[in-house]
Amino acid sequence: MSDHGTQPSDTGPTTPDQQVSQGEARSGQAPQGHSASPVYSLDAHTQRYAQRTAGMTASEIRALFSVASRPEVVSLAGGMPNLAALPLDSLSEEVARLVSVDGQSALQYGSAQGVPQLREQICEIMALEGISAHPDDVMVTVGSQMAMDMVTRIFCDPGDVVLAEGPSFVGALGSFAAYQTDIVHVAMDDDGLRPDALRETIDNVTRQGKRIKFLYTIPNFHNPAGVTLAVERRAEVLDICAQHGILVLEDNPYGLLGFDGQTYPALRSQDPDNVVYLGSFSKIFASGLRVGWVLAPHAVREKLVLAAESATLCPPTLNQMIVSRYLSTHDWQGQVKVFQEQYRERRDAMLSALEQHMPAGCDWTHPDGGFYVWFTAPEGVDAKEMLPRAVTQRVAYASGTGFYSGEFGHRQMRLSFCYPTPERIHEGVRRLANTITDELDLVRTFGSAGRRPASGPQAPSPDTA
Repeated sequence: MSDHGTQPSDTGPTTPDQQVSQGEARSGQAPQGHSASPVYSLDAHTQRYAQRTAGMTASEIRALFSVASRPEVVSLAGGMPNLAALPLDSLSEEVARLVSVDGQSALQYGSAQGVPQLREQICEIMALEGISAHPDDVMVTVGSQMAMDMVTRIFCDPGDVVLAEGPSFVGALGSFAAYQTDIVHVAMDDDGLRPDALRETIDNVTRQGKRIKFLYTIPNFHNPAGVTLAVERRAEVLDICAQHGILVLEDNPYGLLGFDGQTYPALRSQDPDNVVYLGSFSKIFASGLRVGWVLAPHAVREKLVLAAESATLCPPTLNQMIVSRYLSTHDWQGQVKVFQEQYRERRDAMLSALEQHMPAGCDWTHPDGGFYVWFTAPEGVDAKEMLPRAVTQRVAYASGTGFYSGEFGHRQMRLSFCYPTPERIHEGVRRLANTITDELDLVRTFGSAGRRPASGPQAPSPDTA
């Protein structure tokens, strides 16, 4: 992967003050000291909304779903796991038996913390990555997205800073923005989060007098960058955060999906007191059941349970018991190996097609696990502006701008290889290459479409906050 330098954008990440101003504008209220003409809206409730709703915006990725799901379009955009290899016949029998035998408990309210047996099984799963945990410190959640929301809810006040890799998971950015935090990106490279960039970013934020509440990181098979935090960097990242009193929020949905069966030591395994760990069954079993978990220091776990009780009362008992039965009655680790082989074949198909079809000036990561390749288009190509033209060529991708807070990622795109067949991946990449070639012809004829600097997994630079 090439080392693309990045300069600060003319339009940096939205500050909390800017977010409030945007909220006032949307609600028809003028900021203090200013007069404004009335703002008319078709929504009769506009003036009733809380200011924090200004941070609630539809993600670019979700907006793509309706287009990308059309059968004639090869979608390299979504992150849906491929479930074709699941043993659905035996699963259906287990679910029927569960309802028949244990239906009274499976269909009843449950504990806000989750089914005890499942929490014990989760501890066994985390042990595969070096984590020693007690079931009492595990809370089952409605997917790890809920856990992310709960952590942000209990730790962050409006204006607090959350550090996140650049680029970062779009769902996390949405949660952080909804609580009116100031998201500051930290630079990455082929070996994941850069410790030197982390130090510099912390210093810059501290000089501005802002509070950093936590670092959000996906250390393994990153979404969307596809890179993995080098083992030798992990202790250094933890030490830096501990020195500055910064909590670490470790999101690890892809950790067991290394293509060669490799696993990496979880950050939580090295610093149990300062790391909150998020896990999920969405990528290794069934995303539709929406079962995830959070492992936290005991006092933090107590706060999370209180937050969960007021939000959902309890996670669905039936779904938890289905997951628990699956873990008990099936060779789930053998099934994970099937997934590893399946995704490796698709990764190979994508990398091969990129090498074969892409024009000069393109660059991409080479993931050794997970779902995604992070792709950088040639100079002058704006991936977000090109997307409608790609769709007319019957291929879809996720524009890189959706994975940043602020105006970054215009030359980047996330290419997903998890769901399409290898043949469809090859055809999709061919169509995408043709689209990029046509775009380059337009650039040569009419001038550059890219008005903003490039930014890849190693960018933006730490001084863009």
